[in-house]
Amino acid sequence: MDILHFLFGIFGNATALFLFLSPMITFKRIIQSRSTENFSGIPYVMTLLNCLLSAWYGLPFVSPNNLLVSTINGTGAVIEFVYVVIFLMFAPRKGKAKILGLLMFVLTIFAAVALVSLLALHGNMRKLFCGVAATIFSIIMYASPLSIMRLVIKTKSVEYMPFFLSLFVFLCGTSWFIYGLLGHDPFVAVPNGFGCGLGAMQLVLYTFYRRNKGDPKKTVNNQGGSMGMMGGDAEKDANRDLAKQHQLSFTNKQAEEQV
Repeated sequence: MDILHFLFGIFGNATALFLFLSPMITFKRIIQSRSTENFSGIPYVMTLLNCLLSAWYGLPFVSPNNLLVSTINGTGAVIEFVYVVIFLMFAPRKGKAKILGLLMFVLTIFAAVALVSLLALHGNMRKLFCGVAATIFSIIMYASPLSIMRLVIKTKSVEYMPFFLSLFVFLCGTSWFIYGLLGHDPFVAVPNGFGCGLGAMQLVLYTFYRRNKGDPKKTVNNQGGSMGMMGGDAEKDANRDLAKQHQLSFTNKQAEEQV
């Protein structure tokens, strides 16, 4: 049982790392164009919070036998922080102020959770408090692709939902779900079970619409508005990058815990 627990944790680390690194394509584009264009930095800031809380939860003095949760989420926190810094470098002044304010808010939440759990709580109460916080933000992270799934159904096209991202969301959620079950840890199993289910739904949608990969006539601004008409390859590239960004919001893990 302990060997299986360890093996699923290793597999969860590998799949979560893939998810964390996937936005590199988007940020390569941002750096080359020296503009954040219509991309939103909010998903990366929220994923940073999820990673920080999950990494804290996995520490031995909070939750014994969950060190693998801390290693991948700690790594994810570093990666997401780099994404946020790059976004701030190239965002317009108004967008930069918004993301910077959200970043300060996120760091404040994490600091509050860490300090309260460290100074005011002990034993099972500390684990419960940190576990609930990590679970909430892990579910939020995994739920982010719901907007893309809705778009796939509406457009009947998987252009917005890359197959391998959907596959790794499923594999990541499944591996951490089993890891949580084997470790009798609901704070790992519950949010990742949710991620596993959403990943499976994405794969089902891909099966239904896999033959329809034509470019939709409109793209969706991931900040909430609609973008103007775009032509040819430019539209296709934008759609793909937008889809990858939505898919990841969360996107780990965290794994699981996530996170």
